Amino acid sequence: MIILRMLLGRILSLVPLVLGVTLFVFVVMRFSPVDPALAAFDGANATDEQLDQFRRENGLLDPWPVQYGRFVWDLLHGDFGVSVITKQAVGDTIATALPLTLQLTLMGVVIAVVVSLMLGITSAVFRDRWPDQLIRIVSLAGVAAPAFWIALLLVQWLAVGEGLFPTSGYVSPQDSFSGWVNSMTLPAVALAMPVAAQLTRVIRTSMVEELDKDYVRTARGGGLPPIVVVGRNVLRNALVTPLTVLGLRVGYLLGGAVVIETMFALPGLGQNMIQAVKDGDTSKVQGFVITIAIGFVLVNLIVDILYVIANPRLRSHS
Repeated sequence: MIILRMLLGRILSLVPLVLGVTLFVFVVMRFSPVDPALAAFDGANATDEQLDQFRRENGLLDPWPVQYGRFVWDLLHGDFGVSVITKQAVGDTIATALPLTLQLTLMGVVIAVVVSLMLGITSAVFRDRWPDQLIRIVSLAGVAAPAFWIALLLVQWLAVGEGLFPTSGYVSPQDSFSGWVNSMTLPAVALAMPVAAQLTRVIRTSMVEELDKDYVRTARGGGLPPIVVVGRNVLRNALVTPLTVLGLRVGYLLGGAVVIETMFALPGLGQNMIQAVKDGDTSKVQGFVITIAIGFVLVNLIVDILYVIANPRLRSHS
């Protein structure tokens, strides 16, 4: 009951946030130097009369508050508008591209979580010894390395050098599961490594703080095996802070997918958004940005729920 009440409160608090995101995107696109009318004719030497007619038909001459109200009303009905270039519904493009971006992001999250848990726990357990020192150096380097640079190294080493993975392209899991894994591994690893490095440092810090508490010394003094103490008690209590950081970094993964998808020629939201920017297709850019922003908001809502589940003591304050 407490979790449901907390969930309802979080959802209500997200409404103004989502509205703020839509307003920000709307204003930014209206201040953009790109003219949707010119982009629609794409160098066809349209006359001023044709441009004015296009603007009137698409409501571009209406006052901004009217345009924004229509924009939000359409979004509430699942209408992201129509591409001024292809004349296709933006929602259809999003429905086609979003699954790939979600696959890449989810795969990146799984890799980041698995790697960071292994390294963070090892670093905390072997605190101030050589495994800890080595992991801290590696994680510091990972935090400093941007995803696109890691992607270039992985392509040079594992794709071009060893020939283990393709350099670009996408294979649907329906066509070939092994081909899908091969096509997604390098992009997902490149996307996940900076996040894994940061989470490793956060998990190590949280684990060290928990390992120094009295209940851990009491459990060890009572003869409980270290693996039980760490796995059953310490890890659960130490995951509260890393969960918060993970929620924020998933937003980074969604945004970072824009660059990684372009580098590996993956037809997800990122590559489509870059192409839309090049084409001056404002409707598509708006739809893609809002989709990513709403995804970030939903991820943080899920993290809030996991945050309470991981630490029952917080439920009384929700």
